[in-house]
Amino acid sequence: MNDASDPALRAELDAGLAALGLDAALAPPLLAYLALLARWNRTYNLTAIREPRAMVSLHLLDSLAMQPFARGVGSLADLGTGAGLPGIPLAIALPSLQVTLVESNGKKARFLREAVRTLGLGNARVAESRAEALDQPGAFDAITARAMATLADLLAAGAHLLRPGGQLLAMKGARPDAEIAALPAGWHMAAVHPLAVPGLDAERHLVVVERAPT
Repeated sequence: MNDASDPALRAELDAGLAALGLDAALAPPLLAYLALLARWNRTYNLTAIREPRAMVSLHLLDSLAMQPFARGVGSLADLGTGAGLPGIPLAIALPSLQVTLVESNGKKARFLREAVRTLGLGNARVAESRAEALDQPGAFDAITARAMATLADLLAAGAHLLRPGGQLLAMKGARPDAEIAALPAGWHMAAVHPLAVPGLDAERHLVVVERAPT
């Protein structure tokens, strides 16, 4: 595996950050996270993606593509975060965002705690729990998930975590019109934002779901 300090890897990340309008100063902590993930992945199989250049686009830049819509959000719960995606890149890019990384798998939760400690992320914490069992009702401005379950399933698992007026920010591939049509009563699609991920030739959308007006 190429080292995460490879200059070509840094150049690719710098170009991606520039394309997203983000500061190149984010590159060192993002690459430190990538190096930690690669090291743990050899033993714990945290992600099926092992090639570093693929990790830059499919993990880091894919997660950061949604950051304009997380700006101004005070607190975010990342449900089923796995290796910390999108929560850790968002916490690195948005220091004012308080991120709770929700993960029930013990090995992944151990990695997340080590990543938060090693990277010095004072705005991130780990909740080793299934989303539906997390006992923090109304604690978050937003919940998110990256290609985990349907919109209806995400709401079933995590809607109790949202404060009044809170939003589900769901990262999807192709525009999920069937899922939007199947939203449960009391919820509606507020917006669908196409996302352009540098280095990724695939559809990405961010679906914003809110409680329906009464």
